[in-house]
Amino acid sequence: MHGSKIPIWFFIGVLLVTYGLLITGYGIYELATGQLADVALSQAHAPVWWGATLLALGIFYMAKFRPGKAKK
Repeated sequence: MHGSKIPIWFFIGVLLVTYGLLITGYGIYELATGQLADVALSQAHAPVWWGATLLALGIFYMAKFRPGKAKK
Protein backbone atom coordinates (compact mmCIF):
# COMPACT_ATOMS: atom_id res chain seq x y z
CA MET A 1 0.00 0.00 0.00
CA HIS A 2 1.47 3.32 -1.09
CA GLY A 3 0.75 6.89 -0.11
CA SER A 4 0.79 8.85 3.08
CA LYS A 5 -0.72 7.55 6.24
CA ILE A 6 -3.06 9.69 8.32
CA PRO A 7 -2.41 9.48 12.06
CA ILE A 8 -5.26 8.36 14.28
CA TRP A 9 -4.65 11.46 16.44
CA PHE A 10 -5.84 13.66 13.60
CA PHE A 11 -9.21 11.87 13.63
CA ILE A 12 -9.37 12.14 17.41
CA GLY A 13 -8.84 15.88 16.95
CA VAL A 14 -11.73 16.00 14.46
CA LEU A 15 -13.93 14.19 16.98
CA LEU A 16 -12.96 16.55 19.80
CA VAL A 17 -13.67 19.59 17.62
CA THR A 18 -17.07 18.18 16.69
CA TYR A 19 -18.02 17.45 20.29
CA GLY A 20 -16.57 20.77 21.42
CA LEU A 21 -18.69 22.68 18.90
CA LEU A 22 -21.84 20.81 19.93
CA ILE A 23 -21.32 21.23 23.66
CA THR A 24 -20.22 24.87 23.39
CA GLY A 25 -23.19 25.60 21.15
CA TYR A 26 -25.54 24.12 23.72
CA GLY A 27 -23.88 26.11 26.50
CA ILE A 28 -24.24 29.35 24.55
CA TYR A 29 -27.88 28.47 23.84
CA GLU A 30 -28.41 27.98 27.59
CA LEU A 31 -26.87 31.39 28.30
CA ALA A 32 -28.89 33.13 25.58
CA THR A 33 -32.26 31.69 26.59
CA GLY A 34 -31.69 31.64 30.35
CA GLN A 35 -32.98 28.05 30.56
CA LEU A 36 -30.24 26.49 32.66
CA ALA A 37 -30.31 22.77 33.37
CA ASP A 38 -31.57 21.90 36.85
CA VAL A 39 -28.26 20.57 38.18
CA ALA A 40 -25.87 21.54 40.96
CA LEU A 41 -23.60 24.47 40.09
CA SER A 42 -25.56 25.31 36.94
CA GLN A 43 -24.44 28.92 37.38
CA ALA A 44 -20.86 27.81 36.55
CA HIS A 45 -21.90 27.21 32.91
CA ALA A 46 -19.98 23.94 32.57
CA PRO A 47 -21.05 23.26 28.95
CA VAL A 48 -19.37 26.46 27.81
CA TRP A 49 -16.11 25.69 29.63
CA TRP A 50 -15.92 22.00 28.77
CA GLY A 51 -16.96 22.61 25.18
CA ALA A 52 -14.29 25.28 24.78
CA THR A 53 -11.70 22.96 26.33
CA LEU A 54 -12.60 20.13 23.94
CA LEU A 55 -12.57 22.56 21.02
CA ALA A 56 -9.10 23.89 21.91
CA LEU A 57 -7.69 20.39 22.43
CA GLY A 58 -9.17 19.20 19.14
CA ILE A 59 -7.73 22.15 17.22
CA PHE A 60 -4.34 21.43 18.81
CA TYR A 61 -4.46 17.75 17.73
CA MET A 62 -5.63 18.64 14.23
CA ALA A 63 -2.80 21.16 13.80
CA LYS A 64 -0.09 18.94 15.29
CA PHE A 65 -1.04 15.75 13.43
CA ARG A 66 -2.41 17.18 10.18
CA PRO A 67 -1.95 14.96 7.11
CA GLY A 68 0.83 15.91 4.74
CA LYS A 69 2.88 17.62 7.43
CA ALA A 70 6.58 17.32 6.59
CA LYS A 71 8.54 15.18 9.05
CA LYS A 72 11.79 16.71 10.29
